[in-house]
Amino acid sequence: MFDSPDYPLPLDEDQFDAWLEKGRASVMPYVYLLIIWDELEHRYIPVYVENRFEINSYNKYGTTPERQSLIAAYDLFSESRVG
Repeated sequence: MFDSPDYPLPLDEDQFDAWLEKGRASVMPYVYLLIIWDELEHRYIPVYVENRFEINSYNKYGTTPERQSLIAAYDLFSESRVG
């Protein structure tokens, strides 16, 4: 995943699937998986949120000099990308 010049690094599909499973198995009622790029650690981080409003609290990748940027958001159950 994210294997193009538009993204900082590719993401392993198995890692992505594991993050989806972890979010679905959580006792918290998470609905979305956010893929966050951490510039200092130079890696992707999964963030789980309960509603769409929380997605907007993250900056889009490449738009600000923030340490962490939103790469993509996915619905945990349909696995579809959220725009």
